[in-house]
Amino acid sequence: MTQPLTVVATITAHPGEEAAVRAALEQVVPPSRAEAGCLRYELHVDNAEPAKFVMLEEWTGEAALKEHEATAHFLALVAAIGKAADIKVDKLTKLA
Repeated sequence: MTQPLTVVATITAHPGEEAAVRAALEQVVPPSRAEAGCLRYELHVDNAEPAKFVMLEEWTGEAALKEHEATAHFLALVAAIGKAADIKVDKLTKLA
């Protein structure tokens, strides 16, 4: 069995882009959760920095994440926020 893959995506909206980035992020949640390889897909906002969003994701494995990254809803998200935010993605494997 493949080890689940955890993804922590930190998205920081550029000034004035907060509402648009949030809307785009909220829109991708339902179809992402419906994907077969998705175990968890949660959107959070930083209480101290409202322009900073954190997406906590868990996938059945790297293949499931690659499938997610090829979906129309993910590609639309990238197009919508690519120039409106800075994005940092960490991929983690659970040790214990």
